Amino acid sequence: MARIFGSSDPCLCGRPHEGFACEDAPADGTGLHGQVVDEAAIRAAFPEPATRRAMLAAFGAPTLLAAISQFVPLHIAREAMAQAPGTPEKRDLKIGFIPITCATPIIMADPMGFYRRHGLNVEVIRTAGWAVIRDRSIAREYDAAHMLAPMPVAMSLGIGVAQPIPFAVAAIENVNGQAITLANKHRERRNPRDWRGFRFAVPFDFSIHNYLLRAYVAEAGLDPDRDIQIRSVPPPEMVANLRADNIDGFLGPDPFNQRAVFDGVGFIHVLTRELWDGHPCCAFAVPRSMITETPNTYAALLRAIVEATAYSDNQANRREVAAAISGPNYLNQPQTVVEQVLTGTFANGLGQVVRQPNRIGFDPFPWHSMAIWILTQMRRWNQLQRDVDWRAVAEQTFLALDAGRAMRDLGMQVPASPMRNETILGRVFDPTQPEAYMASFAIRRN
Repeated sequence: MARIFGSSDPCLCGRPHEGFACEDAPADGTGLHGQVVDEAAIRAAFPEPATRRAMLAAFGAPTLLAAISQFVPLHIAREAMAQAPGTPEKRDLKIGFIPITCATPIIMADPMGFYRRHGLNVEVIRTAGWAVIRDRSIAREYDAAHMLAPMPVAMSLGIGVAQPIPFAVAAIENVNGQAITLANKHRERRNPRDWRGFRFAVPFDFSIHNYLLRAYVAEAGLDPDRDIQIRSVPPPEMVANLRADNIDGFLGPDPFNQRAVFDGVGFIHVLTRELWDGHPCCAFAVPRSMITETPNTYAALLRAIVEATAYSDNQANRREVAAAISGPNYLNQPQTVVEQVLTGTFANGLGQVVRQPNRIGFDPFPWHSMAIWILTQMRRWNQLQRDVDWRAVAEQTFLALDAGRAMRDLGMQVPASPMRNETILGRVFDPTQPEAYMASFAIRRN
């Protein structure tokens, strides 16, 4: 569970870190839900942050908790929270989403009853673009949201917003599921070294799409800020911009790569799984405050999302899911287009039918190594203009502990560690050595 202390408060695990998703919480009844009880008790006893920090520094959490427990039966609260999930404090929720297949679990959980199964009444709301998603989430018009995986990282660091806004990735929505699509006139210009002067669209500045496109052309020797143009375009507008010759291509989400083929205006140059197999794209994002203010609601919502994600990942369910999300209230796309994306049997616009069942996958686990790679790219392209504690930020924003608990409760396999090496564009990324990884690039802004 998320910590509720400020950035200077020591964690109950005993380590001096911010630790928003601390993975070393005690296993003696104060871990997970119990840790939230203990931290809430200390916050209630010492509401003034400066006083709380001073007391924690002077006496330590165990001593303070022992004193508080003489008057408040903390063990009862701990045990209660460790029991079966409690009743959601808030049942009626609004979740914003962008109409793309990356949002499949968030969307299909509505018509297929996953939210209701967990005691929630959720309204999923089609939204025009990522900036609108972000702004409505900050304004609390949405209780939770479909976001690009880098967005909560940027928001929490105060990048692209007026001040830091504490948000977190409770679960990854999809892996892979993106592509570089080019206009038909470029069929003979498949080598990225020949793309000087091209105009590309990506969904948002803080997106895997932006970072992968930049890395891809940089590997070919092009400077993404000087040799090509990259502009942010809402995904539903990408095909129209390609048709109007406003852009030469886009690295974007489905179903719009497939829709460009369906409409005869573009072809699929490369699936992003060929650049980084298993890369994250979109996420289920929540404000930090939701986790402590309405913990039962948060837990029920996370279980619903993780369960829907597992169901969507099963190839046997893909046609059923495609039928559920294709309609006008959701993706508003021909079911054939959505089926081609989800089943991985599709026309590529070059006269071929491709069979790639892993074109898109749905894996909820938010690997910290993914977050650290995102941070390296923010730093590489000078979106992030200061040094940060890579792992601490990953822990704060990618809640592997929470997602792992929900996965385990549903009988899913949970990784032993939230860190792993990634192979990206043929390079091995070791998340424990981000500085060395960044230093290996000749083309960078920082």
